[in-house]
Amino acid sequence: MHLKSFLIPLSFVLFASAAKAQQSESFFADDKNSNGYNYTEAFSGSVYTRAGNQYRSASGKPGHAYWQNRADYDIDVVLDEKQKTVTGSEVITYTNNSPDDLEFVWLQLDQNLFKQGSRGLSVVPISGSRGGINDKQFDGGFKIKTAKLVDKNGKETELNCMIDDTRMQLMLPEPLKAGGSSLRLKIEFSFIIPERGRDRMGILETSNGPVFSVAQWYPRMSVYDDISGWNTSPYLGPSEFYLDYGTFHVNITAPANHAVVCSGKLLNPQDVYSESQQKAWVQAERSDKVVVIRSERDARSASRPVAGTKTWKFRMENTRDVAWASSAAFMIDAARINLPEGRSSLAISAYPAESASKLAWGRSTEYVKASIEYYSAKWTEYPYPAAINVASNAGGMEYPGIVFCGSTARGSSLWSVTDHEFGHTWFPMIVGSNEGLHPWMDEGLNSFINELSTAAFNKGEYDKGGRNMRKWTSLIMDPALEPVTNSADNMKERNVAYLAYYKPAIALSVLRENVLGPERFDRAFKAYIDRWAYKHPTPDDFFRTMENVSGEDLNWFWRGWFFNNWKLDQAVSGVSYVKNDPSNGVLITISNLQKMVMPVVVEIKLKSGNTERVQLPVEIWKSDKSWTFHHPTTEDVVSVTIDPDQTLPDMNTDNNIWKVKS
Repeated sequence: MHLKSFLIPLSFVLFASAAKAQQSESFFADDKNSNGYNYTEAFSGSVYTRAGNQYRSASGKPGHAYWQNRADYDIDVVLDEKQKTVTGSEVITYTNNSPDDLEFVWLQLDQNLFKQGSRGLSVVPISGSRGGINDKQFDGGFKIKTAKLVDKNGKETELNCMIDDTRMQLMLPEPLKAGGSSLRLKIEFSFIIPERGRDRMGILETSNGPVFSVAQWYPRMSVYDDISGWNTSPYLGPSEFYLDYGTFHVNITAPANHAVVCSGKLLNPQDVYSESQQKAWVQAERSDKVVVIRSERDARSASRPVAGTKTWKFRMENTRDVAWASSAAFMIDAARINLPEGRSSLAISAYPAESASKLAWGRSTEYVKASIEYYSAKWTEYPYPAAINVASNAGGMEYPGIVFCGSTARGSSLWSVTDHEFGHTWFPMIVGSNEGLHPWMDEGLNSFINELSTAAFNKGEYDKGGRNMRKWTSLIMDPALEPVTNSADNMKERNVAYLAYYKPAIALSVLRENVLGPERFDRAFKAYIDRWAYKHPTPDDFFRTMENVSGEDLNWFWRGWFFNNWKLDQAVSGVSYVKNDPSNGVLITISNLQKMVMPVVVEIKLKSGNTERVQLPVEIWKSDKSWTFHHPTTEDVVSVTIDPDQTLPDMNTDNNIWKVKS
């Protein structure tokens, strides 16, 4: 989900600083008002919560006995435009690869968030929230008509069903055996589409008809894993999702004048597109330039009511989810995405006429293509047959192979939200972490790679240059913030942007540029993606992989940036000449005054105007809060500066510079 572009404008930083001022009054307090640096605490051993085992190796790899369950879906639904409802059924084939027999199964009923009295709506503050709903009288949620077990002969048995908020438990007549046994569930369901579904789905009204952006739209299997067993936390709104992988067959019946886009591959274009539109699709599959599939004239013509329906058929493999959108108002264009090793995919944009400016959604497909080609070359290849960007009243939300972005976005804003949402293909669509418990593992990692892609796009068209860390320090190191490792449900809503997005992204950038260097970092980061593609990593698996592949003990880094909300204050605390003679060299003393530690860069400016730099490893802080080193200069020193490029979140820059007294 998109909150702001990673390099947000200074005006926003200043606004946020003012908004947080009351809780941050003591941020720049003198060291005497804080606990200060404790080297035993900073380097106090492992942060890992578990030893390696057969499921998860101590090296960060999946263990030799790693397992995860599988969920395949066959879904048939009907969209009623007038009633704004989705009605249908699904058959889930659930495979139990775990070592445990399962006496029951749990499913997620995310639409129940919008049911009056839900836990999620109950925790919306009076002041409002992205998790609220505009219409206070709206009473949504799933209506479950039946939930049945289907045996191998097709016989259906009604199951004992218990629904509690956004969760449904189905009791099985006999346990589902461990080690690869499977069952089939048939569920009939319906729901009313909320106008604004927690900024993740909704209905956008346009001059040529409504745009339906549909997600969390079918009962979904909960994950049973080796960490928690069944993951059954209720869906409250801020936290996102955790899902198993499988193959989806989806049939969507919509009004005949609608165009439907959905995750995966369209299987029956001949049934739903005109002959000229089918030819345009073929052309787009071979073209690096954008090809119009459904024009503004087509959309205006389709806006007139017609009788009947069309059924659109899609297939999506090895995915954790699917989403879709439907509208008579859609203009559609597309272009080929060039992938490594000669493969290709298709960049598609679907948007109403109101969004069609050349400065706005007229460039959407260009943005989709560039984003996915960059990430595919840099990390690992995009896996889906299409990448669809839908203009929606959802500001920015990601699903496998399809994203919903704000219909009014344009220029750098549209690039930013498009790039961010498709960056989520890698985290968490390919690397399937638990978003509900660990939002930083998808939002933070994704925000980090967004910075690299933005710098690369169109020769830096929207690149704002390096961040000014001094502007960020008070925001990401505010003592009122929770630890990064909290779930989004366990953070103040105003802090989610900092803790799930910005702080972990900045931390990874600092780790790459200031600690490991790009070569070692990128090798380890790519290894993490390769190891955990289409699997379920935990924070330990990420941390262990980064350490093992880079060859660096980073417990001190994770402890300061992720597990605690520590501050950094490096200082130049003393400068003197050996035997009071510049020709003998200079002794420089530096100090670490707060709990966080980092490697050190010191710049020494000489009377001649020359500058020299000294780099010192983080290990200098392992046994004391200060460090003195000798630098072999032969002339007078004018100034000594620690962190001269201002790349670290140092809370007190007044003590970063020593200057000779005039």
